[in-house]
Amino acid sequence: MRKLHILLTDYLEYLEVDKNRSKKTLENYHRYLLKFLSWGKIENPAEITEQLVHKFRVHLNQIENEKHLSLNRKTQNYYIIALRGFLKYLSKRNINSLAPEKIELGKTNARTIDFLTTKEIERLIKITEGTSFAKARNRAIMLLLFSSGLRISELTSLNRNHIDLKRKEFSIIGKGSKIRIVFISDNAKGALEYYLNKRKDLDKALFVRQPKKNDNSSLRITPRSIQRIVAQCAKEAGILKKVTPHVLRHSFATNLLQNGADIRSVQALLGHSSINTTQIYTHVTDKGLKDVYNKFYKKKGV
Repeated sequence: MRKLHILLTDYLEYLEVDKNRSKKTLENYHRYLLKFLSWGKIENPAEITEQLVHKFRVHLNQIENEKHLSLNRKTQNYYIIALRGFLKYLSKRNINSLAPEKIELGKTNARTIDFLTTKEIERLIKITEGTSFAKARNRAIMLLLFSSGLRISELTSLNRNHIDLKRKEFSIIGKGSKIRIVFISDNAKGALEYYLNKRKDLDKALFVRQPKKNDNSSLRITPRSIQRIVAQCAKEAGILKKVTPHVLRHSFATNLLQNGADIRSVQALLGHSSINTTQIYTHVTDKGLKDVYNKFYKKKGV
């Protein structure tokens, strides 16, 4: 097992240095692979066989979490993706083990996404109208989320000096430490300027909680607070569906595609490393394509 432990450490260092994977990815891969190696009581890479992997998949399908719920297929696949990556690394180093291409991922149910309609977005934005600090901040948050497709972690990490309101754009380091350009709409720019003019504090964070008297701690707003703000605004706007910052990200992508943006451009704007991740949004634009199709053939009379 010591040899495997050393190889696993080498693999994680390879992911960190050569592949620039995030700390969270390294933690997850370490946990997934340790579970497989300890479960299989494996001492040598050559002991990893198709039959053993099959038995491990059966094991994953049967175990339950602390809430007595079975692992869903997506979570099960995370273990297999980590194992396949480890086997690719072993193959690259000419270490005898199972060929990674012999492992296939289990089929998952088609992923569905939630997004807001144009009218729902308008209601959500309208509910943030007002002159108070909270209203101004919440309006800036909503408009920036919807017009940029930012992840919640990206939004909360922003500092004031990151934003170039004159150019209406800024760069951000997203998942996998990838840098991408984020654009700001005219409405979002106006909301940000109005909100920043109301700021009396010196905190460097772009979005902050309302400061209390003699409060010298960091005012940076937390992801959980952003979630609560979005949910509360949606409730006040009379939107019955569950609305989260990620739903606004979905709405951003869907709106772009429905208005003629190509899939590669949306991929770049969202910061997806793979086009496969972005293609889920094409399913929700099928109706728009059908409308175009029907309109064309009705016009042609064929």
